[in-house]
Amino acid sequence: MFRRERSIPLRGSAAALCNNLSVLQLPVGNLTHFGVVHGPSAQLLSAAPEGVPLAQRQLQAQEGAGVSPPLITQVHWCVLPFRVLLVLTSHRGIQMYESDGSVMVYWHALDAGDSSLVQAVFARGIAASGHFICVGMWSGRVLVFDIPAKGPNIVLSEELAGHQTPVTDIATEPAQGQDCVADMVTADDSGLLCVWRSGSEFKLLTRIPGFGVPCPSVQLWQGTIAAGYGNGQVRLYEASTGTLHVQIDAHARAICALDLAPEVGKLLSAAEDTFVHIWKLSRSPEGGYIEVEHCHGECVPDTQVCGARFCDPSGSSFAVTGYDLAEILRFSSM
Repeated sequence: MFRRERSIPLRGSAAALCNNLSVLQLPVGNLTHFGVVHGPSAQLLSAAPEGVPLAQRQLQAQEGAGVSPPLITQVHWCVLPFRVLLVLTSHRGIQMYESDGSVMVYWHALDAGDSSLVQAVFARGIAASGHFICVGMWSGRVLVFDIPAKGPNIVLSEELAGHQTPVTDIATEPAQGQDCVADMVTADDSGLLCVWRSGSEFKLLTRIPGFGVPCPSVQLWQGTIAAGYGNGQVRLYEASTGTLHVQIDAHARAICALDLAPEVGKLLSAAEDTFVHIWKLSRSPEGGYIEVEHCHGECVPDTQVCGARFCDPSGSSFAVTGYDLAEILRFSSM
């Protein structure tokens, strides 16, 4: 069971975007960082366990070329083996900052030259894989940036072509040195999932077809893909083969966020039906199949939930954002 903790006030509400919450827990000082997007700015907040906000910072989208202010589409902390970078995506480009948002170390402008006049240009979907940061594009491509141990000498090393519609989300997990291991999955607006093996050159291992609804959020855990769809379903696939293990009719409305607590295999799903559910994933010792147990359900009344994340790797606490909600709601296990 979870109980409501002291919420963290925001200067404005979260925008109605999927995956609109990023969380970074720092063991030093027992601080938790939260990132939320609204319009052309992103709010960064630091809070102690008792919920008292200790610091706030506001980052603006770089203007780039164009006449209207760019809108930020996502904020996400990327934990690399040797550093942590904060990545912002928008309709104009990709911004990378030091983890506290104090210094911008890289800016990549989006080139709208190959898009039609009626097609929106944006970046969305951010994940770290080894010493790479991968960012999804409106065109369906995924940009792979090679990140040095320090400094701003970031290089666009590869563009991955696997999707025909805009990328929605990217998930990764450490490959742990195994060959032919699927350690990254990308999702798009058609519901298609592409499974990759990272490395000096990324390799497309398999495609998992969609079924007519978008896949706004995806996660990867011990070779299992958890995908949340616009019809409220959560589907669990074997990453290496694309085999469907479990289908859960988890929500009555579109799913807007998934998250995983890697230490314990807990899966969090949040949707536009105002509910946040927590599921326990495990593999049966006999056949190796994925088993799912429902652990908790939390209703956030009269709120269009747009972001939800665990606040620690053990899944003992989580946070929720909602459109027109000027606070981050926090819950912890009793």
